[in-house]
Amino acid sequence: MRTRVRGLHRQPNPLRRRSDVVEVWTALAVAVLLVLGAPVAGVLTAWWAHGQARAVAAEQRADRRQVRAQVVGRASSSDPLSWQQTGVQHSYRAVVRWAGPGGAPHTATVSVPLSAREGEKTDVWVDSRGRSVPPPVDDAAVWQHAVSFGACSAGGTAAVVLGAYWAVRRAALRHRLAEWEEAWARTEPQWTRRRA
Repeated sequence: MRTRVRGLHRQPNPLRRRSDVVEVWTALAVAVLLVLGAPVAGVLTAWWAHGQARAVAAEQRADRRQVRAQVVGRASSSDPLSWQQTGVQHSYRAVVRWAGPGGAPHTATVSVPLSAREGEKTDVWVDSRGRSVPPPVDDAAVWQHAVSFGACSAGGTAAVVLGAYWAVRRAALRHRLAEWEEAWARTEPQWTRRRA
């Protein structure tokens, strides 16, 4: 017993229109693009994003260093900087002072742990010009960036493919209805004569 994919066999069928064949081949192309194209687009985009993020992380690690700074007081706006999802405050803004290259004093307002009190030492990240900066991007953030870009690319590719398929199906349906209308216009007079 031989199995056939509906619409792909070549036997003449008077009920099968060209729009039916186009729709079947389009569905096959969409299936291939969704199964192969979207994942490949996602992997290639993730690979590119990972390379870009690694380059930025390496640049940040080369430019930034961690220094010990002394907390000299709370910032004028001592509102909490960040809250975890549990609602627990874990940092606040404080003014810190450290000695830069050549012993020059530097002062900045940074985020410090909640446990840091005035006069205590805390770690601060600074760049090559002595400005306070966030810590360099770690490997987990690089991978998160790459996976996010890859997933968005795969999802976007799938959305474009499905949108194009929807447009082709709408056009095929309009064309099929026009073909049926034309065929009925030829057939209907023969039927009405038989009944009369």
